[in-house]
Order: sequence, then C-alpha cells, then structure tokens
Amino acid sequence: MGLLTAISHRPSPSPPPLAPFLSSQAITFKSSRLRFPQPSLSGFPSFIGGCLALTVRGGTALRSTLPASPTLVSSFSDLFDFICAGPLMKQLGFTAETVAESIDNWITPGMHLCQLFRFDDLSLSPPERARIYHYYVPVFLWCQEQLKSHRLTFGDDVDVPPLVIGVSAPQGSGKTTLVFALDYLFRKSGKRSATLSIDDFYLTAEEQAKLRNQNPSNALLEFRGNAGSHDIQFSIDTLTSLKKLTKNGTKMKLPRYDKSAYGGRGDRADPSTWPEVEGPLEVILFEGWMLGFKPLPNDVVNAVDPQASSLLQVVNENLKAYYDAWDKFVEAWIIIKIKDPNCVYQWRLQAEVAMKEDGKSGMSDEEVFDFVSRYLPAYKAYLPTLYAQGPKGLDPDRLLVIEIDEERNPISAD
Repeated sequence: MGLLTAISHRPSPSPPPLAPFLSSQAITFKSSRLRFPQPSLSGFPSFIGGCLALTVRGGTALRSTLPASPTLVSSFSDLFDFICAGPLMKQLGFTAETVAESIDNWITPGMHLCQLFRFDDLSLSPPERARIYHYYVPVFLWCQEQLKSHRLTFGDDVDVPPLVIGVSAPQGSGKTTLVFALDYLFRKSGKRSATLSIDDFYLTAEEQAKLRNQNPSNALLEFRGNAGSHDIQFSIDTLTSLKKLTKNGTKMKLPRYDKSAYGGRGDRADPSTWPEVEGPLEVILFEGWMLGFKPLPNDVVNAVDPQASSLLQVVNENLKAYYDAWDKFVEAWIIIKIKDPNCVYQWRLQAEVAMKEDGKSGMSDEEVFDFVSRYLPAYKAYLPTLYAQGPKGLDPDRLLVIEIDEERNPISAD
C-alpha cells in the first residue's frame, strides 16, 4: 500500500486482545517526561514529480509518495528528524541516510501501531511518537534483521524452524506490550509468529499450594514467581513442539496463565481458552522477568541479602535447571535494563489498577508490596550478572540491550 493511500484510508481496527491494558499504558505514555536531544540534521523535504524526497548528507533519497500539502510535508519532515533523534539509533547502527533510504520501513509499521493502539497517526502526542518511533519500530527492524540472519543459516530445501527471540525484562517494565506490538507487526508483514511468557508455565494453583507446603519457611516460594514455581517439563514440551511447527496445516494451542484467579494469586487458564497458532511458524516471542538469569556461587548469593541468604540459596539451586528449560531455545535476545529494581513496585501497582479497571480481581496495594518484595532478592542477585555478561550461550551479534527510565522510555546507552 502506498503512503498516500494509507493516510487517506485508515480503517478502524477491531479491539485488540489487550485493549484495556493498552489504554492504561497510553495514559502513562502521555504523562511521560521526554528527555531526547533535539536533532541537528541537514535533512529537509522537497517534491520531485509527486514524490517526497529527503535530502540528507550524501545525496537525495527518493522514497514515499505524499500529497502536496504543506502541513503534511512539514509533519513528515518533523517525523523524519524525530526518528533520527531516537536514543537507539546509534546503538542499532541507523543514520539519517539509512533512515531516508528505507523510510517506508519506518512509517508503515508506525501506522500499523497507530491502528493497534488507536492513536491518530496525523496528530501523535510527543510521548506517543516516542513510544512508536523511538522504541517499538526500531526494535522491530532489529528483529527483522535477526530473522533474516536466522533464515540464511538454513538451506533452501530445509524446513526452517522458527526463530526464538527472548525478551528479558523486570515486571511492569512494558515487556508484554512490547511483545504484543512486535507480534502484531510481524503478522502485518506476513510473518507467522507466536507469543509465550514464562508466566504461562507457572505451576497450577494446586501445585503451587504443594510447593508452599513443602517450603513452609521460605517466603520466596510461598507464591508464584521465583525459580521453582514453574512446570519445567511443560515448558520444554511446549517450546519443543512450537519449534517443530514448520509446515502448513500444523497447529497447536499456546498455554496461558490467568493472574486474576484466586484473588490475584493466579492459576493456569482453562485450556479451552488457549489461543491456537498455525504453521509454518517463523518467529516465537518468548518473554519473562527472569529469562536469562544464571545461578551464582553460594558466597555471592549470601552477600546479596545475608538475612535471606538461606531462602535465596534454594531459589539459586532451582535456577540450575532453567537454562535447559528455556534459555537454550533462545537464539536472539532483547534485554530491558533498569537502574533501580524498586521501580517494579510502582509498575506492578499500575498493572493491578489496569486489571481492576478491566473488571478483573487484583491485589491491594499492601498485597502488591508484599508480592513484589518476594522478587527483589532475585533482582538484586541476578540482574547485575545479566547486564554485565548476558545470558548463557549468548551470541553477542544477537543481543539488544535497551535501557529504560522510570517512565519506561528508552534512553541512550552513551
């Protein structure tokens, strides 16, 4: 679809599955504080034959068709400059020239996301623009390159297994919405994708009760979350089956977890409600708060929190089984980096509010504080190693680390 046609014909999307959550996120975005530098580029728009040309250092790149409206031309030029000022540009190897040469690759997914999040693509607020063009679109372009590299490692006559992209990020940092956006863009680009969370492999409520009874004095295992509270074999079986979904007509259901069950304590959702995915699958987006965590020597664990060292040692021992369960399936990594794990408290509160606004039950503020406090020892123990070394078996060419601020906005790595 040409850009002119896309602008003049924007069908209203059907409500996305996460519409209530996305609505609450959109409110957060609008109140965000932006800290992005002003661009100092020589690019400016001009018309050649009915097409918009972007003149940048090194020459003129002729790309997208736009109506000859001064307002739209100005808007397009402003968007181009805004894209080029993004905090991830240098890290991902983008320049003004490469953006100009592939401007449709930025604008088309941007408009798709406007439809998904119900944004007006002709009058985006600064936070909305930042969320789309400084975050989701450049990350999607990176994922596309990872998929291309993945496919090149297989012969033409081979059934290519789907690429597993792991997204490791603390609770409430926006990873679920990021994965939702990436999944939508892959589908809009004609790629079949599936999404999974480590949450989908939590023990059932009944099994979690058994774990709690077996560890009566360990608060870190009283509720779902830490290593030991997942069905490891179930996760291995699910990921193995998904990787084999390479032919037309092959199908399977994706497990899902209901966090609102049992007053917010959660339970595995009824299988009748699980979504179905069909092959040939090309991408699996797998996200989780502790994805990529590596077990540590006992003396390091003891130093994290001497008062809770015995509790964390049990979790640390459980973590040894998680590489074979999860990380070995992941071929490309997106790691969302935060400066202070205490941000999780605020983010989790926002998520609970959104769930209640959706008519579901959730935890009170006091319950959220108690719930998150059970994760903090693991964050303090494992995040520094994850940020410094990356996950086990990592290919450095297949790693994207995105540092975000308290408002979940990406910031420059410099």
